[in-house]
Order: sequence, then C-alpha cells, then structure tokens
Amino acid sequence: MAATPASAASFQVSSPDMASGTVAMTQFANMPAMGCAGGNVSPQVVWRDAPAGTQSLLVTMYDPDAPTGSGWWHWAVANIPASNTELVSGAGNDATKLPAGALQVNTDAGRPGYGGPCPPVGQTHRYVITVVALKVAKLDLPPFATPAMMNFMSMPHRLGQATLVATGGR
Repeated sequence: MAATPASAASFQVSSPDMASGTVAMTQFANMPAMGCAGGNVSPQVVWRDAPAGTQSLLVTMYDPDAPTGSGWWHWAVANIPASNTELVSGAGNDATKLPAGALQVNTDAGRPGYGGPCPPVGQTHRYVITVVALKVAKLDLPPFATPAMMNFMSMPHRLGQATLVATGGR
C-alpha cells in the first residue's frame, strides 16, 4: 500500500490499520441492514512532509467502486490544523478524538462522521484515503456541506495531496 502523491514529491499518507493494504471488515465495516456488522471504527490516518505553506488539511475516504454510479464517500474531515500529522483510530466516531478545529462533513450516509464500508457479497472494492494540503487555515463550509462541496471549495487553495488505496471485500 504505497502513497501516491499527486503534486508534492515527498508528501505521504499511510494507515497502520491498513498496513497490509486491505480493509479489515470486522474492524472498519458497518451496515447491518446489508449484512456488515463490523466495529465501524475509523482507521488511523498518518501523513508526513506536507508541502511548505500548508495551513490546514482535509482527509477523505472514498469508494469509487460502490454500485451507485458515483461511488461512496465514507468519511470527510476538513479544517485539520497543519500542526497535526494524524487522525487517530476512532476519530471519525468520536469528535473528541479529532484535532481542535477539525470538522467532519456529511458523508453519503447523510450525516457527518465515519461510516464504514460494506461492499456487496462477492465484490472487492478500493478504498481511497486522500490527505489534501491547503494554503488556508480554514474552509468556511456550511453545515450541510458534503465531500463534493468540500473538495470544490478547496480547489483554489490546494498545495498538494497524498493518496493511499486499500482493498476490501466480502
């Protein structure tokens, strides 16, 4: 599971919880109505070497393979101060574990916070975790913001990003 920086050669992201390159459904999944009864614990996300001038960061977890026609946003966090280098495991479930000032936006589940994966039986999906470095300290997001809106509003302020991809299935 290698980080794939998009624009900053040294900017890297990793997840000790996904070190094998796979998503442990028993730990991270959750959607009982669809047969996934995992712990629904957001993974630890660690980054390093953010570009010079970084004032804040965004973190997202996205499934491009979800059978929706537009993928599925599992987690989105904005306004992470540049002094932070990680989101701890469970930060998406307990806002007190988020860095001061960080904001979780609504996911495709219709609420803020982490919502674990639950791919259809027999399918393996990619889970893309992206950390984006911004040259502003804060995005002024409305309470109804979605990951798409957050990403759109961040575009003029981006300095670089780092991405990792893990897979998971059932």
